[in-house]
Amino acid sequence: MKSGSVLTGGLGPRSVFPTLIIYGRNRGSGKLDCRGPDLLPANPRFTIRAAMNPAKSPSPTASMTAFARREAATPWGALTWELRSVNHRYLEIALRLPEELRVLEPRVRELINARLARGKVDGTLRFQAGEAAAGAIELNEDQVQRLLVSAGHLRGLYTDLSPLRAIDILRWPGVLKVPPLDVDSLGAAALEALAAALDELAATRTREGARLQEFMLQRLQAMEQLVVKAKELIPEAVRIFRERLETRLKEIKQQLDPARLEQEIVLFAQKSDVTEEIDRLTAHFAEIRRVFGQAGPAGRRLDFLMQELNREANTLSSKSTDTRLTNVAVELKVLIEQMREQVQNIE
Repeated sequence: MKSGSVLTGGLGPRSVFPTLIIYGRNRGSGKLDCRGPDLLPANPRFTIRAAMNPAKSPSPTASMTAFARREAATPWGALTWELRSVNHRYLEIALRLPEELRVLEPRVRELINARLARGKVDGTLRFQAGEAAAGAIELNEDQVQRLLVSAGHLRGLYTDLSPLRAIDILRWPGVLKVPPLDVDSLGAAALEALAAALDELAATRTREGARLQEFMLQRLQAMEQLVVKAKELIPEAVRIFRERLETRLKEIKQQLDPARLEQEIVLFAQKSDVTEEIDRLTAHFAEIRRVFGQAGPAGRRLDFLMQELNREANTLSSKSTDTRLTNVAVELKVLIEQMREQVQNIE
């Protein structure tokens, strides 16, 4: 719609200005990002179907829900990474690492931050020591002798103590001499396995995000069809009001000045005019498609757009004077709610 274009709705021509929606600043250029209602032609058919050709689809949006598991065999033992991610407003990382590899935590957080933007991520690393890590176990005989002397002294003081078992002695700190691990090499293997696990997690999030995007684009197409239907109902609603008013005047056998009749119809049309709401809905639809077509996290922007769509649908419903237009608004709100629930899972 261009500035100065003419709309007809049973009241004669009137000049309107295009609706312009400002969504924010473009990070790259610093310019305002504006969208007009004429960017996207609506589809007049009201059927939910696949909205995009998979061969030409843009980079899919990532979901925040995924799971990945990766195992790695090393000379010192087996490493197992498990990564779980669910939806969250920000990126929250919770790690559980074996004591031998606790020093890796800052580096692990750095790697996860570099790959993910949002979501609650639980990362667990398990280490099962192998033969090389166990090595030749030596017994600290001096420590054992000191322990036995202390145990004998205690039994002399307290006669009801149970005898000291061999397993209790072996569990005592310092009794067994275990060769130290090559933490640097083991840590490098753990970070390499983490990178592979993050690749798997990101791939899972991308596949899930692609399904969510397809679902939302189908609902978006259905809303575009409903808006086309609403546009067709606006002039008809004014015509029905004119006929109803004329019929009522005939029933009470009262003559009304034609100019006054036209004035009443104009006032009714102004109060029930939803052209601005429909234009904004169309602009929001175009912005949603643009967001899906660009790379990077889109969840927060889509969540904002869902709020805007719901606001316009509520206004459309409150201004409606035709049951069919009210039904359109209700259908819009149902589809918007379905999309809003899925947006909560988008990164």
